[in-house]
Amino acid sequence: MVNTPILVLWIGSTLVPAACGDGRPRGSYRITRSGGSPHPKSGDPAPRRRGGLRVSGRRTLSRFVLGARAEDRLPARVRATVEAQQRQSEILIGWVQLSVVGLFGALYLIAPKTSGSTAFMPVPYALGGYLAFTLVRLILAYRDRLGPVLLFASVIIDMSLLMGLIWTFHVQYEQSAPFYLKAPTLLYVFIFIALRALRFQSVYVVTAGVTAALGWAGLLAYALVTELRMGDPMITRDYVAYMTSNTVLVGAEVDKIVSILTVTGILAIALVRGRRLLERAVVDSMTAADLSRFVAPEVAHRIASAGEGLRAGDGEVREGTILFTDIEGFATLSEQVDPAALMAILNDYFGAVNAIAEANGGVIVQFNGDALLVSFGGEACPDHARRAVETARAIVRDLPGRPFGPGGHRIRTRCGINTGQVILGAVGAANRLIFTAHGDEVNLAARLEQFNKDHGTYILMSEATVRHADAEGEVEPAGEITVRGRQAPTRVFVMRVVG
Repeated sequence: MVNTPILVLWIGSTLVPAACGDGRPRGSYRITRSGGSPHPKSGDPAPRRRGGLRVSGRRTLSRFVLGARAEDRLPARVRATVEAQQRQSEILIGWVQLSVVGLFGALYLIAPKTSGSTAFMPVPYALGGYLAFTLVRLILAYRDRLGPVLLFASVIIDMSLLMGLIWTFHVQYEQSAPFYLKAPTLLYVFIFIALRALRFQSVYVVTAGVTAALGWAGLLAYALVTELRMGDPMITRDYVAYMTSNTVLVGAEVDKIVSILTVTGILAIALVRGRRLLERAVVDSMTAADLSRFVAPEVAHRIASAGEGLRAGDGEVREGTILFTDIEGFATLSEQVDPAALMAILNDYFGAVNAIAEANGGVIVQFNGDALLVSFGGEACPDHARRAVETARAIVRDLPGRPFGPGGHRIRTRCGINTGQVILGAVGAANRLIFTAHGDEVNLAARLEQFNKDHGTYILMSEATVRHADAEGEVEPAGEITVRGRQAPTRVFVMRVVG
């Protein structure tokens, strides 16, 4: 009897053994929804096309209007970043509101007073209450005490205070109630709604807009009811009369409410789209920051500054120097220590080599087991050959004397160096790339590193490197070698380093 793997899928629905001949492995399971009836031929649940199409249509419409989501659930660090930005936004909102209150007060102080005979002047009290509330809210924002309940309350109170301030105008100026319906202060409603967008949460924008619409509807109802009780409804259909008197044009007030709700809806949609874009940008930024630890900074910068998305084969040809390093006796070391200890040794060793390479302007562009490919070159590194030679000298001289890993292992390194035209770019498949240096000169550097074992040396370099580094007095000829793939022999030089 042949054992076949069992594939089990669980989505909170019923698991049913798969029927033979339905294209599934023997022993696998198919899924039916609870209460679903099998299809008469295939045994699968009868398709629910209409419901599926409706769900798909809603998702397509949501994606079109609101944009694509970053993920179903953002990583904790992404949420923490967004929440930190929101806390800063609340502080900014508090200062803007304080500025608005100050502007209210300044305009009230400098405006001519036409209500000097009024016994009770409520506007200063309304402004004072608004100022006190704004200061308390700002203090709570600095102390990070504005939870969801307080935020909703503050939005509603903000708009209610503004509506209350508008309501006081007819009392302040001893006019009939419809007087305040023409107050230009209504325009501040849109400032308050827009302020909530700074938090990148549409629910508060909607709350502000709905509160404003309900508040203005309440003011309109109060004006109508008050005038009806006095026996003078003051309702007109004459636009000129509406503009030149305290009469009420109901359609105009409804237009104001519709405008408030329309602006609120548009801003809420824009905010959802912006937040989703922000979340995707934060996720991409953090992903890029994490991935930049896997490649050299120069490589990360090259990828980030590319005008178009990188494709396999994209790169540039430039003159540079390649240094290959390899640990002597690594196979024996691997047998002597457990994998965890080996990883610790390699991490410690790679860190030490990277520090030396970076100090000399080198960039590790590839890790391959215990081997490293270090590139030197570019406009900022015209003396790339000399820098590569100094890096190899420091590695061979300094690293054998220091312990690596938990066991304090001593490591010696072999180096091969070559200078010439190097291709630096992306290689791989369409959906899987690596950024590395390649070409004939790179292959020669790798072969030189391997020849160290045959010569009993630790640094071998090509004639091109010796010439570019002006190192004739520091090396010894090691003869000529024939490298696989090259017809002409290559002159090789050895650098002796006293540890």
